[in-house]
Parts: sequence; structure tokens; C-alpha cells
Amino acid sequence: MKFTKLIPLSLIIHVSAQETPTTGELDPLTLTGKAESLIGTAGTASKGQANHEELLERPYLRRGELLEVVPGVIITQHSGDGKANQYFVRGFNLDHGTDFSISMDGQPVNFVTHAHGQGYADLNPLIPQLVESIDYWKGPFHGQLGDLSTAGGTRFNFFDTLPSGIASIGMGQHNFFQGLLADTIYLRQKDANGDFSALTYGLEYNYYDGPWQREGNSQRSNGFLKYFQQSGRDSFSVTAMAYDAEWDSTDQIPKRLIDSGALDRLGNIDNTVGGESSRYSLMAEWNRDEANGRTHADVFVGTYDMDLFSNFTYNLDNPDTPFDESGPGNQFEQEDGRWFLGGEVRREWDYDTDNTFTVGLQTRHDFLSGIGLYNTTARVRNSAVRVDDVTQSSAGIYAMADHRVNHWLRLQPALRADGFHFDVESDNPVNSGSETDGIVSPKLNVAFGPWNDTEFYASAGLGFHSNDARGVTITTDPVTGQPVDPADPLVRTFGYELGMRTEAFEKIVSTVAIFYLHSDSELIYVGDAGTAEPGGATERFGIEWATYWTPSEWLMVDNELTLSEAKLLNDPAGNEIPGSVPMTMSTGFTIGADEGVYGALRSRFFSPRPLVEDGSVDSRMSWQLNGRLGYRKNDWEVALDVLNILGRDDNDIEYFYTSRLPGEPVEGVDDVHLHPTEPRTFRVSLTKYF
Repeated sequence: MKFTKLIPLSLIIHVSAQETPTTGELDPLTLTGKAESLIGTAGTASKGQANHEELLERPYLRRGELLEVVPGVIITQHSGDGKANQYFVRGFNLDHGTDFSISMDGQPVNFVTHAHGQGYADLNPLIPQLVESIDYWKGPFHGQLGDLSTAGGTRFNFFDTLPSGIASIGMGQHNFFQGLLADTIYLRQKDANGDFSALTYGLEYNYYDGPWQREGNSQRSNGFLKYFQQSGRDSFSVTAMAYDAEWDSTDQIPKRLIDSGALDRLGNIDNTVGGESSRYSLMAEWNRDEANGRTHADVFVGTYDMDLFSNFTYNLDNPDTPFDESGPGNQFEQEDGRWFLGGEVRREWDYDTDNTFTVGLQTRHDFLSGIGLYNTTARVRNSAVRVDDVTQSSAGIYAMADHRVNHWLRLQPALRADGFHFDVESDNPVNSGSETDGIVSPKLNVAFGPWNDTEFYASAGLGFHSNDARGVTITTDPVTGQPVDPADPLVRTFGYELGMRTEAFEKIVSTVAIFYLHSDSELIYVGDAGTAEPGGATERFGIEWATYWTPSEWLMVDNELTLSEAKLLNDPAGNEIPGSVPMTMSTGFTIGADEGVYGALRSRFFSPRPLVEDGSVDSRMSWQLNGRLGYRKNDWEVALDVLNILGRDDNDIEYFYTSRLPGEPVEGVDDVHLHPTEPRTFRVSLTKYF
């Protein structure tokens, strides 16, 4: 696709040795994103990448939907706008990120032993306009991916330097406002050797009430500051990020109230739920081009806080108290506060033009102080269920190779070893303790071809995910006082994949992957706790087909289809995995131009899915159509987004569990609880490049 605005500077340097361009002098480039050729480099059919233009041409309701650029990934929400999204991929209901690792410039986004769920990954700290590209992988076949990556992983890569400054303002229905100012200041201009230094900054503010009867009052502030230096064979950067948010929530609501007319689809039950969150981090990265390869080192440190108030079952556990803001109800608070630090050292050797060998060391440490679960009323604490101080540390080493045996066979073997230490100091001493565990995970990708611009792949690998440290050391249920069995610290997973990538047809890139994934223990969402707990073993198998057609440099057509079957193994309640989506499909048309009209139309479908283990209750299907129409002229750009064009009354999320409202039986009512999609929404944005 051809654009003059916002072309990554790194790509400009790659194709031209000219001096740093000035505003308005960028040469147009044809960038194809996911349609770019990966034959001869990728080890699997499901590996890919997306560029900056592809990300920003997509209309999206929430910035977490940037992740939908990954084929088969569906993003939804069941609560307020400041909360992490709900993720689905390859038959996995990932809750807020379990089994799908996400990083940004090397810093992990997922949080282990999180107050609201293992692997919690909040993408709100990202500023979309500063993301240069996304790399993604599927399955446990990649040596550089460790914990929480059985379904796959993705990395957001930020710009080192922006090609132009950005001043943008967006407004829309339901008091939507977004303002952004970003630019690169060159501290030292590029010399004849290509050496330079620069400072890139970004400041963003976002407010949104949403269409809900209870205003969302969602406020988000983001800051970004990156120092980058290129000097000879070395590049060095230091990046500071800041994020702060607060919001009021409209959580999922019972279907029985909507059906009876007692509650509007956009209504709510508890008027006091919501939350606040912040994340501040500092990252440093160093890269050197060696005579026979590359050396990389990075380190990160940060602090994070979250305070979340939820009420999913209303007053199920307090049947004698009418539910209102003066009664206890079932509202609860999840509080998370931590420091986190870690990093990676990696060395890559090129032992000839076609073969590489890589060794890396990764480490991560989370220090949680007072991670707590409380019973609350109108955000006032009534009692503590449990409060813990947790230290969780891990280290992983990996080695992987990319070896071309001959002109039609490539091998990518990898071996990874991980060690974990869990230490919990609980308010109930019987639940305190420490545990150490380790796991080794071999992996292998084999590529055959190419023949007639077509390559075939076979992959197999072992993976794992860690469990919440509190579950690893628990011996007594903090609510009932009954003895419970602790969870395994590390859970083994494994998978296989057969695939094909073809470019045999002109201007078309198509990939097909057949996959199988097994987990010794599934993390299952529990509605009345708002978190995930270890369950039984599972398996998933299916097929993923993606096609990208670029008939011209200004038009791209894509279609991504995933069919999957997910099963619980040896579970007396049934073999269906609640929330696993059997079919997803994303289709899009994108029109880009240097100047003049541009736009995108995207369709997203996900099929009905089981909500209970015996398959007796299914969700509804969801089909959303979103569009963007814009106009570019010189260094100005205006765009109109229309979200949910058809105004469909779909649901973002559905669960099936027991809840109780005033006047209902003491034992409660089993029902579907849903969070509706937002109705048709209009937003307009104006951007100036300078």
C-alpha cells in the first residue's frame, strides 16, 4: 500500500542512504504488511507481521483491538473501558491474556499472579500512533517465547524516530475525546556515517462515557519518551512510559432482566463498580552489529497499581439483605500493586549467509505488596478475603537455530529451559509458603521448499504456563476454611502444526495452518470470582486460513478464517470448554492513497460458543461491521469512523452462572450474563503532520 505519511524511518534508511528527510519530502513506498513475503524466513505458516499503516488504517472502538491484526484473534470487553480486554484465539478463551504473551519493545505486558487473573494483559498503556509494527507467532514452537505463550505471542515495536510530528484530535458520540501530540527532536543530525541521536515524545489524553445508562467517566492519560542513538555498529535507546486511568463500569448483566423488560440492554445492576489503574516503566535497549551476527541486551523496570470493584452475582451470598447501595451484596475489590523488573541478553551468530544460531537469557521478577481480595459495599471494604505479599521470579535460557540443509529443506530446532520461584506471605499463615519448579521445552520447525513460490511447514513443540503463586502455596480455602489442594506451579502444554504459505498467484499471499494444542490443566473463568482457576486437561485442533490480495498499491483485500474444536478431557461435567469460539472470520477492504480519499471496511464474525461444560447453553453469534472514510491533503488528514455500522444488538461477551436479585430464590438463578456490544457510533478525527 502506498503512503507518504508516517512511513517508518527505519525503512527509509534501509532503502536510501540520503540525509534525514525533512517534513514533506518523504518518498512514497509500497508497504504490504501481512502481505509481505516471508517465504524462506518464516518457520511456520502462522508467523507474521503487520506494519504501522495497516494498524492505523483499521477502524477500532478500543485500542486493544489493534491486536485483531493478528489472524484469528478476537477482542471484546465485559466491563469498563479502563480494564484489560477479553482475548480469544484458536479455540482459547484467554480471559485477559492467559496463554498468549504480549510484549512492547521487549517489556512483557502480561502480569503473573495478578489480582484479576493470571496473565492479565492491559494494552491501554499503548499509544497506537507510536507503534511501528507488530510481530506475531502462534503455538509453542518458538524458543524466544516462554511463559503464557501456548496459544502464541505478539510483540509491539515502537518507533525509534517518527517520520513527522503528529497533532491529532478526535471527537465522537457519548463524550468521546482523544488528543495526541507526538514528535521527534533530533539532538544530533545524521552525519555521513549514519550516526545521529534523537528524542521522541508522545502525550495523549482520552475521555469516554460510552453509551451506557451509567456514564463510564473513563479517563486515560499516556506519556511516552524515547531517547535513541545510532553510533557506528551500535544503537542504544532508553524509553519511559506512563499510564494512568480511572473509570466507572457497566459489568455484564443477567439476560432474564433484559427479556422481562425490567432492565435495558445498556443498563446496569450495581451503580458503584469501576476501577483505576496506573503503570510507569523504564526500558533500555542496546544492539550491536557484529562481524558475524548481532548482540542484543535490554532491561526494564516499572511499577503498577490496579484497584478494581466488581459485582457479578449481586447478592447471591447475602440472601436476607435487599440489594442496594447500603447492603453488602456481592461486590468485591481486587487490589494489585507491584514492582517488576527483568531483561534479556541475546547473541545471534551468522555462520554463513543462510544459517544462524541464537542463544538467549531472559529473566523477570515481580514483587507484589498487599495483593488483596476484599468484600465491599459501594467501594467501602467490609472484610478481607485474603491479602498476600508475593515474590515471583523466573529465568529462562534458550538456544535456537535456523539451518538450511539444502535448497528445499530448512530446520529451526530450539530448546528452552525455565526455572521459577514462588514465595507467598499470606494474612493466613497456613497459606504462606514457597515453591521452586523448572521445566524444559524442546521445539522444532521444519520448512520444505519453496517450490513454485510455495513453502510447506511442520512444527512440534512443548510449552507451559505458570499458575498464580497464591494457588501454588494454598492449603485452606480463605472463604470456607476447608482444606484444598495446591495447584501445580507449572503446567505442561504441547502442540503440532502443519502449514503452507504460497505466493504462486500474482499479488496474493495465502497461508493455511492445521493445528493441535494440548494443556495438562486449563485455566477456567469463574464468574462469581471474576478470575480464572486451574481446571482439567484440554485439547484443541483446527484450521486457520488467511489470504491477502493487493491488486494495486492502493488497495488491499484480506480474509482470515479460523475453525477450531476445543474439548475438556475426563471432566464429569462434560467436554465443552466454556467460551471457546468454534469459528471466527475477519474480512477487510483497505484503500490507501498519498493524497485524496482513503478508507477501510472491516467485518468481524465470531460464532455461537458453549457457555457450560455439557454444551446445553450456547452464546449468540456476533457480527460487527466497522468502517473508516478519510481524506488526505498535503500534511492534513481528516477521517470519519462508523463503528457497528449495521447497529446490531450483538453481545461482546456472555457467561452462564448463578446470580441472585432481590425477591429471587435463596439458591439463586442460573442464567446467561452478558455485556452488549456498543450501538452504532460515529467518531471524527483531524490530524496535522509537521
